[in-house]
Amino acid sequence: MFEAGKVPRVLALLRDAGCEVWVAGGWGIDALVDRITREHRDLDLVHRVEREPLLIRTLESAGFAEQPDVSPGRPARFVMTDRDGDDLDLHPLLFASDGSAVQRIDAAGGISSHPPDCFVTGVIDGVRVPCLSAAQQVHFHQGYDPGDRDLHDMALLRDAFGITTHF
Repeated sequence: MFEAGKVPRVLALLRDAGCEVWVAGGWGIDALVDRITREHRDLDLVHRVEREPLLIRTLESAGFAEQPDVSPGRPARFVMTDRDGDDLDLHPLLFASDGSAVQRIDAAGGISSHPPDCFVTGVIDGVRVPCLSAAQQVHFHQGYDPGDRDLHDMALLRDAFGITTHF
């Protein structure tokens, strides 16, 4: 399991190297509600695609290695795992001049949009962290059959923010 104390350390490592990232997925939802609500298998991060070579080098220098057989994989995402078996699920974003971004979701040109106001902050383990907004988290959790963790996460967003979710 990806422990809470490791999240700020990974974010600081990347920030200090010049890589801008935002927490998404389950940790991103816990950041928004400012409490740890469940165990997490991995840490989802969205990042600037133009900084990806630096991001990869930085993570490799910290003991992470890319996992080649992850599905779905590139261009939508890729996974890097460290010596402890902790996974980073990395999602590249291409930013526009207005602060919006798109994520390629398949090789056929499909995209997922990120409006400028979806990049917010939350708190993990007492540390303020960049993360995706509640509305963007709902969007981030589309396109697949939800598991128990996903159902838990969407219920948290409904309760905390009074928003509608698709499951």
